[in-house]
Amino acid sequence: MAKKRAIASDDEYDYNDSDESAYEPATAAVKAKTKARASKPRAAAKKQRRVASSAEDNAIGTLDVESKVHSALHPASTHIISDPAPLREALLNWYSLVHETRGMPWRKAYDPSLGAEEKAQRAYEVWISEVMLQQTQVATVIPYYNKWMAKFPTIRDLAGSDIDTVNGLWKGLGYYSRAARLLSGAKKAVEQFDGRLPDNAKDMEAKIPGIGRYSAGAICSIAYGQCVPVLDGNVHRLLSRVLALHAPPKAKQTLDVLWAAAAAMVAGTDRPGDLNQALIELGATVCKVRDPACGACPLQRWCRAYQGQPGQREPAPSRAEAKTEGVPDIEELCTLCAPVPPPGLVTAYPMKADKKKAREELDVVNVVEWSDPAHDARWFLLVRRPEGGAWRSASIAGIRASADIPLRPRVRAGLLAGLHEFPTVADVPADLSPAGARTMAQRALAELLVEPPAPSSAAGRGDGLRIAKVAPAGDVLHIFSHIRKTYRVQWVLLEGGDAPPALITTAARPVAPKRKISGRDKQRDDAIGEEAASVETGARKTPTGPVSAAWTLLGEVSDANVGTGVLKVWKRACALWE
Repeated sequence: MAKKRAIASDDEYDYNDSDESAYEPATAAVKAKTKARASKPRAAAKKQRRVASSAEDNAIGTLDVESKVHSALHPASTHIISDPAPLREALLNWYSLVHETRGMPWRKAYDPSLGAEEKAQRAYEVWISEVMLQQTQVATVIPYYNKWMAKFPTIRDLAGSDIDTVNGLWKGLGYYSRAARLLSGAKKAVEQFDGRLPDNAKDMEAKIPGIGRYSAGAICSIAYGQCVPVLDGNVHRLLSRVLALHAPPKAKQTLDVLWAAAAAMVAGTDRPGDLNQALIELGATVCKVRDPACGACPLQRWCRAYQGQPGQREPAPSRAEAKTEGVPDIEELCTLCAPVPPPGLVTAYPMKADKKKAREELDVVNVVEWSDPAHDARWFLLVRRPEGGAWRSASIAGIRASADIPLRPRVRAGLLAGLHEFPTVADVPADLSPAGARTMAQRALAELLVEPPAPSSAAGRGDGLRIAKVAPAGDVLHIFSHIRKTYRVQWVLLEGGDAPPALITTAARPVAPKRKISGRDKQRDDAIGEEAASVETGARKTPTGPVSAAWTLLGEVSDANVGTGVLKVWKRACALWE
C-alpha cells in the first residue's frame, strides 16, 4: 500500500486558523442527517447496505478483521461528544499536573477578579504567544516571546513601533507576515478599540487583522474566560482519534464535526481557558503524530480509536444479538468516514492527506556593490519588499521583455513583506542563460538608480558610473512551505563616482493598478507604511527620503532586516571574496 503523508508535522503547535468558519456549530453536519449524507455518492450507501445485510458473516465483529470495518456499520452519533463532563474532569486533572512542565511564560492561571484593563493585557500577551507559536516549536518561541515583551510590554508600545523594528525583533523566527499582522492589528486596536483587543471571539476575528477562528478562541477563552472552542492541528488530531473520525481532514464537513466536538468540550465550563490549553497540550505532548503515548493519556477510556485497536476490542455480538440490541438504521449510518486501513491503529487517525507538491521557482539575485576606494568602503544595495498586495512594477516587466523572458503572474508581496533583499528578478525560466542573467542585472539597476551605469564594455565614460564586473556566485536553495526556491546569485560590482549612486524614490516609481479585494483580504493587506531609509558614515550620507532601497555598508548587511534566504545568498557571495 502506498504510503500517505500526515497532515500535521511534529511541530507542537500546528495551527489550523481558518477565518472562513462561522462560530455557530453546524448541527446538521454534526448529526450527519442531511448535509453530510447528501454529499456522499449513492454508491457508498449501497455498499454499506450490502455489508450490513451480508449473510456470510456470522458475527459483526468478524468484519473488523477485514480492511473495511469502520465505515461499514457505525452510526453518525459515534462522532458526537454527548456527555463531555467525565472527559473534562479527567483532562483538567491531568492538566493541573503538567501545565508548568514546559515553562511557558505566557501561561498563567485565569483570575476572574481582574479588571477590564488587566484582562486586555492578558489578551495581548496570549495573542503574541499564539501568533509566535504558529508552525513553531515552544522551545524556539520562549526566548523570542521574552524579548518581544521586554521591547513591547503593552499593545500601545507595539502600535507605536514600525515594521523595521518589528521585523528586526522577529528575525530568525520565520513566516514574517505574522509580525506584520501583529503590528497592523495593534495599530487598529489602539485606533478603534481604545488600546484593547475585543473581549469576544466574534468581534476579535472580524475586526482584528490576522486573527482567525482558532486564535480568537484561544485568546478569548484564556484571557476573557469566554466558552469558545479551539481547533489547531493538535486538537484536530486528538479529537479525530477520540471520535474515531476517519474522513478527509480539510473537508468542511470534517471540520464542522471537529469544531462541534471542541465546542461541546468547552461549553458551560467555568475553566474554558484551562480546558482549551489542556486539549492543545495533550495533543502536543501525548497524542502525537507518531508514537502516541496512549498509556499516559487521560482520555484513553473514551478514545474510540484506542478502543478499536487490535486486542482492545470487546467481543462482538452475534448478528441475532445485534438485531435485538439495535443495529443502526441505514439512515443513521455515518456517510462521512472512509475505510480505515488495517490493522486499525490509533495512528490511522486522522486520515492522511497528501500535501500539495511545492512548486519550483528560480530567482536571479544581484548582489550589487559600489566600491569607494577613497574611503576604503564597500556599499551594498538592499531593496525593501512591499508590505502587501500584488506587486510587479512596470520596469520589472521591462526587464523580462528585454531579456526575452515571458511575463508571469504578479508576485505576491505578502511573502517576506517589509524585509530587505538584494535586487531580485523572481520566477525566471530554469534554462536562463548566463547572458540573460547579466542583462537582468543591468535592467534591475536601471529600475533602481537615477542614473543607470554603463556596461563594462562601454567606452568614453571617463570616471562615470559603470558595471565593472558581473560574476556568478552559484545557486542557493531555500525552501518555503509552498515553494522550493533556487536563488541564482551573481555579484555585480559598480565603480565610478564619488558617492553611492542616487536611488529612485518611491514616489517616482511605477505604481501597479489597484485590485479588487475582499474585506478580509484588505485587513490582511493594509500597508503599514514606508519608513525613510538612510545610511551614514562620517560626513558622507546617502540620499534620504521615502526610498524603497538603500545602500548598506559591508559590515551592516548581516544585521539588516533580511530573511534566512537572503543570509544564505550573502554568505554565498562572500565566498567569492574569501
